[in-house]
This record gives sequence, structure tokens and C-alpha cells, in this order.
Amino acid sequence: ESVGRPDLIQLADGMFCLRFETMKVVSAMAAVQQLLDSGAIDRETTLLDSSSGIYAHALALAAHRHGLKCHIVGSTTVDETLRVQLAILGAHFEQMPPTPNLKLDQNRRVARIHEILRERPNYHWMRQYHDDIHYAGYRPIAHQIRRELGDTALTLVGGVGTGASTGSLATELRVDAPDTRLAGIQPFGSVTFDAEHLDDPDIIIAGIGSSIPFENVDPSLYDTVHWIGFGAAQSGAIELLRRHAVFAGLSTGAAFLAAQWEKERAPERAVVFTAPDTGHRYVQNVFARHEDAAAMAQFSPKAVADNADLALPWSYRDYDRPASGFVADGHSLCHAAART
Repeated sequence: ESVGRPDLIQLADGMFCLRFETMKVVSAMAAVQQLLDSGAIDRETTLLDSSSGIYAHALALAAHRHGLKCHIVGSTTVDETLRVQLAILGAHFEQMPPTPNLKLDQNRRVARIHEILRERPNYHWMRQYHDDIHYAGYRPIAHQIRRELGDTALTLVGGVGTGASTGSLATELRVDAPDTRLAGIQPFGSVTFDAEHLDDPDIIIAGIGSSIPFENVDPSLYDTVHWIGFGAAQSGAIELLRRHAVFAGLSTGAAFLAAQWEKERAPERAVVFTAPDTGHRYVQNVFARHEDAAAMAQFSPKAVADNADLALPWSYRDYDRPASGFVADGHSLCHAAART
């Protein structure tokens, strides 16, 4: 519970960072509890999922708390720090071999999941990419934001990812404040929001975008989407540490960059951006290269009305969010329909 509890840090007037140690702990904990309560799983079930890092740790913690077994099919990018923690927590970790293309890595992980399910019927696939059960854990955090910020007009900025974190936070905030804006972060190359035609030559930012469809993303929740490349996200992460002493990951750097711009175009609104994890696993690839990184001020977004016009290092597109894109219980309409 402590690991999953975020701090809302004020960086400047009207600018806040929602900083987690490991963000997906809240969604994994809530999902596992619901599955146990409903009888969908029992103490003999092994929890199974694919992860590039944060969810692997979260699911291992949830399984450990409830005395369940856990099997993770991990990305080639998972580092030794996480592998050691998973081993000590009792999770079985199966890592994909190196690949020159992270899109291939993600597809191979999902294929391996299906192989395991065919072989072991007592496994339960958590489906973090597809099941809206992962929305539930973020609702109390939306209440925390509203308690701390009051009735101020708000823009929320963060990685789209599986849709559960920013999607759930926004839908819950909109129950009482329908004018809450949501700006999602995407990497180039992600099929979510149709940017698969334009690859980032450095890296696809794992965790906030995908080479496979994520069924629990509801596009109608997002007012704006920012596509941000590795170099721009790196500069954002470094500047966040340099300016505010917040040590967070690559997707946080992208969110910080977009949050600064969102604040400039609507200065009357408070801006909250999510920081899903700490910066430790990005030391070598991001922070150690700080002397060579471009200054954050050098980056500005290109506005597009058609995704065919997307361009690195940073593009954004405004969408006309339907007023009926959410319902009173905090779920989007497409999620409510999926359950029925």
C-alpha cells in the first residue's frame, strides 16, 4: 500500500507532479482482490502476464501479498535490479531474448502468454493490456487529487499506456468536474492512436504505447495526444531532475515536457502530470548521457490535424472529446458496454 501511494508534488504555481514509486501496484492490487472476491481465481491459481517492467513488479507484489504464485513473461529491456526483486518475491520470471525491434519483443511476449495458457489451465492471465478491471485501483487516487487541489480547473497529463491509469483518473475526476482535460502521451510507432507508420529510430517508449492493440484504451477520453520521441523525453526527464530534483523515468520526462506546454497554452488551469516510476532503471540509457542531451527548451510540438502529418521529435493533435464519453460510475461508455 505504501509503495503504491503517490505524492502530489507542487513544482510551481499550478504545476504538480503525481509521483509514484511504482504506479501499477494500485491497479494490480485492486484487480487481484476483485478476482479473489468474485471467485474468478483462488489460492491455487498462478497469476500470469507480460510486462516491460512496472507491471511485473506490481503483480509480483500483489501475488506475494495474497500468497499466490506469479509467472511473468518479461521484455528484453527488464534489468537485473528488477529480476533480482522478482526472484526474491517468489515470482517466476521468463525473459524474452534480445531483439533489435521492441515491437517484435512485445508480439513475442503475447505469443508466449498464449502458449503458456494452452499448457497450464490453472493459470489466470491478468490481461493488463485488455481488461478494464485495472481501472478500479486508480479511483482513490483521483479522489486524493481532488482533495488536495479542490475545485480548480484541471488538466491531467500522462502516458496512455493500457488506458487504465490516465483513463481511470480522468473519468473519476470528471464525475464532479466534467471540464477536466486529459492529454495523453504516446511514442511514435504505437498502434494506439494510429502512429504505427512512423518509428522512433532510438526506442519505442515501453509502457505508454504499443505495437499491439490495447483493448482497454478508450480514445474518447482524451482531449489531446502528444507523440514524443526518445530524445525529447530524455531531455524532459533530465530537466525535471535538474530543476526540481525529481528522479523519474522516461515517460515522466515526456509527460513533464507536454505538461509545461499544456500549462502555457491554458495558464488558468492547474496541470498534474503522472510520474509512474523512479529513474533508476534509466540511469545508463537516459541520465548518464545528460551532457550530450539537448536542452528541453529546444523542443516545441508540431500541431497536426491528420496523423499522416506526424513528425519527430514531438507532435500533438487535439480531439473533439464527446460530452457523453463517460458515465457516473467512473467507467467510459465503451467499458460499460464491454461488460454487458
